[in-house]
Amino acid sequence: MEYLYIFTHIVLIMSLGWYLITNLQWYNYRLERVILKHHKWQWHITYFVAPIVLFHILDSLYFAIYFYLVFMTSFVLWNKKLDRPLVLTGRVKRFLLILLFVTFAMISLCLASQKCNSSAILFIPLILSYTISYILEKILFMAFKRKAKDRLATIPSLKTIAITASYGKTSIKNYLYHVLKKKFKVYKTPRSVNTIGGIVLDVNRDLPLDTQIYIAEAGARQSGDIEEITSFLEPEYCVLGSVGEQHIEYFKTLDNIIHTKMEILTSPKMIKGFVHESVPIKDYETIVKFPENLHVTMSNLDGIWFDIVINGKQEHFSAPILGSFNAINLTAVILVAHELGMSIDEIKMALSNLPQVEHRLQKIEAGGKIIIDDSFNGNLEGMLEAIHICSHHEGRKVIVTPGLVESTSEANILLANEINEKFDYAIITGSLNAQLLSSNIDNEKLFVLKDKSELENTLATKTQAGDLILFANDAPNFI
Repeated sequence: MEYLYIFTHIVLIMSLGWYLITNLQWYNYRLERVILKHHKWQWHITYFVAPIVLFHILDSLYFAIYFYLVFMTSFVLWNKKLDRPLVLTGRVKRFLLILLFVTFAMISLCLASQKCNSSAILFIPLILSYTISYILEKILFMAFKRKAKDRLATIPSLKTIAITASYGKTSIKNYLYHVLKKKFKVYKTPRSVNTIGGIVLDVNRDLPLDTQIYIAEAGARQSGDIEEITSFLEPEYCVLGSVGEQHIEYFKTLDNIIHTKMEILTSPKMIKGFVHESVPIKDYETIVKFPENLHVTMSNLDGIWFDIVINGKQEHFSAPILGSFNAINLTAVILVAHELGMSIDEIKMALSNLPQVEHRLQKIEAGGKIIIDDSFNGNLEGMLEAIHICSHHEGRKVIVTPGLVESTSEANILLANEINEKFDYAIITGSLNAQLLSSNIDNEKLFVLKDKSELENTLATKTQAGDLILFANDAPNFI
């Protein structure tokens, strides 16, 4: 029985550690966000608090029965259902190895002294492992960051462009990359990599040494995040796009968001900054505000057509991408490309075959249905534009959405009203905004999907040929 108790103890601690590091990975290794900002607090109770409490109040035999039959079964199934399961990175592996080592050491000491209480054996390994891991990762990151800085310095004549915004920064990055690569050797941060850790890793591991222009995306969850990225990259060109109430729950006020985004303009090497008109900044010689004199002439399911004034002359542009708001993003792209030496004709040619950005108003036709994949778009303005575009479809219109994440109730109510007016059927995914959206969408056109794993079957039964299906925003199931 003693061996079963020891084995159960080890597995329990490792399970708690696995749950902890999974949540830390989701929330960018910010413990305060895991504790205070988690959207599924009931998971904390089920997979962390409950086993600790029951460990203390049940005798070893009854706890073992609960642990292996109830907890471990539920925990394994929970992990399998996650759409963002734990990725076994070097950091995660180091944490788990440290936890295993500390656990064995703690149990060995307790067996030798026969004086340790159960709370000490349970909590000390978790606290020690988290602390050791935190300090170790800080030391490793400082060395890794210096190495990346040195690597940047070795690339001759490298120009760096840093992009930030409340929304649209990934689209601007991808569009700018497509235009500039027609004339330069260009490299961009992959996917939605936009943290200092991700950028440092990208520079060390993947940035080619013959790159002429490096385009990096800068994101933030708190004040100072963008300043740290800017200090590291020291970009010559900075783009500050549309600013709004995205991530308002972290920043509390719009002013805090604006000031954090403006940290990108602190680069000591900045030659030119391109700033969206939503940012209240004074006129400076090095700042270009956009979009100036922008006129969208047409926007439909085939693309966008728009005019802007460059050097006093009205120029006409078009691109085969969806969403009139993308004309704003493309205005920034055009201005940066022109500043770097591309002619207007070269830019127009590049825009003519501009590829769709995956999961951002991406049009797909399959099985007689039109699918608009806008699942990576999480801001109100963009979602309303997607709804407007889809409203022109003559057939039945279906929307799949969790609503707005990290936004206000007022914004979600506005979104729900638009959905109710323009769509024939709404599938609400997840519980985050389910009650709020349900209260503002007619019952006969509403379906709340509690388990995202059932989405494919739901679409198969609820949709038909001729339908337009809009995937508006997406949220991992931990949100």
